[in-house]
Parts: sequence; C-alpha cells; structure tokens
Amino acid sequence: MTGSDDRSTTLPIGVVLRRKPGATRWQKWAWSVSALLPGAGPADWKVLREEGDSAEFHIGTLPLTLWRTDAEAYRIALAEATPCAYVVLEPSSDADRPLALKLVTANPHEAMQYSEGGDDLIEKVPMPPALIAWVQEWTDAHFVEEPFKKRKRKKYLEDKVEDGVGDPRIQQVTDVYRAPSRDRKLGSS
Repeated sequence: MTGSDDRSTTLPIGVVLRRKPGATRWQKWAWSVSALLPGAGPADWKVLREEGDSAEFHIGTLPLTLWRTDAEAYRIALAEATPCAYVVLEPSSDADRPLALKLVTANPHEAMQYSEGGDDLIEKVPMPPALIAWVQEWTDAHFVEEPFKKRKRKKYLEDKVEDGVGDPRIQQVTDVYRAPSRDRKLGSS
C-alpha cells in the first residue's frame, strides 16, 4: 500500500481472467474475471491453472487508487450484499490475448462511466476480505457526512410582469403565445 499524501492511497491489484470454451460455434472462448489478488506482483498472462479446455490467467496488475473525495462512492459499494470492485477491460488485436487491462476501481460511479462508451468490458468482481477491510478503513477515515440543507424556493416572477408577452391588446410579430386563429378572426391576412 502506498500513498503520496492523505488525498489518495494505492494498492496493486492482480486480475485473474478465466477462459472457458464458448457456448456457440461463433465464439471459440468465453472470458470472465474470476478473482482479484490484492498486493500482487507484476504479471503478463501468467497461467495459474489449467483443467481441460478451461484455464485461469493472471493477466496483469494495476494500481487501485482510493481518493478521499470518492469516499461516499466506496461507502455505497461496501453497503451491497456482496461488496464488489470493477475491472475495465478493453479489446486487444492479439488473438491469444484478446483483452487488455484498462482499470481497476472500487468506485461504482466511475465504472458506470466506462460502460457508456460501448467498447470496454466492465466486470463486477467480489472483493476478497483483505480488500474489503482496506477499502473500509479508508472510507471510515475519510467519509464526511454532508448535512442536509433545505433550499428556499425563489418566487417564479416576483413582480408578475411579463412585458406584454401573450397580451392580446399588443400586436407583436414574435408573440409565440398568440393563437393563430385570433389573426384569422381579425382578418389580417
């Protein structure tokens, strides 16, 4: 765990990707994130386990950075029945390594922003107990409950004057509130 100051802290997280045979003839392999490894060292598609056609790879390690300003989002993630982290993967041109790591985050709002682009694959992965404890400790130390402040409503038009807009006595070419049938009745063609 590293931290340059009290605004953020970082922990390296290894990502384990599982490869299974595809369900259809058009998809040879089905890929999914199966685990997170807190404090993992560097790796580059290291094979962890093979069973028949299925295999698990430690595809890489990225830093998971927790920011003090995102403590509320981490609190939301920890409040779920199963606290999860999010792994963002991007397509790769290499056939043997079809996915590349882009981001690991504990912030569900940040993960949602990556889902809007359409190209990236976002995997929701349960956090291991050690990672839950680390995120919980950071959140407890930096979350500040903001008191609710009720705003006073401003009156819409304080003087109730609209400067003749919609007033039938004032002829205006740009009066958008004037009914077109009114002009036909007056005979102004």
